[in-house]
Amino acid sequence: MKINELNQGPVIGENARHKGKNLQFEKLLSELRKRELPDRIVISINKEIEELKSLSDSGVGYIRVMTKKQTGIIRLLEKDLKLVPKNYYRTTWLAIGMAVFGVPMGVVFGALFGNMAFMGMGLPIGMSIGIAVGTTMDKKALEEGRQLDLEIKY
Repeated sequence: MKINELNQGPVIGENARHKGKNLQFEKLLSELRKRELPDRIVISINKEIEELKSLSDSGVGYIRVMTKKQTGIIRLLEKDLKLVPKNYYRTTWLAIGMAVFGVPMGVVFGALFGNMAFMGMGLPIGMSIGIAVGTTMDKKALEEGRQLDLEIKY
């Protein structure tokens, strides 16, 4: 099966940010067309594209829906095929590192020094750990050929 074309949807206008979001979505679809995807994934992607084409809104609403569709497609690819865009894991693990490692370390620092003002010291440490773990996972995905030649900007 083949992934459908988006055909630009409604008129985006002159907003550079909107044009960039639309171009990014088109590039994602173009990258996916280069790969051999199972039929059920292609059907799912085509369904999302058709829903996007059916929108009549041309402003912020269209861009918001397009971003949701794009995120949904990326999650589907990651969950089912382990296909990810560049820096996907780094971005994901940055937040996880801050929450899982940074906050508890900050609490420990605050308790050790007897001043909870030191709690903020754990966040950059957790962020660094998360970036390191995510970068390692991104490198592994690249080596295994599971990484799309595309970086998603939100």
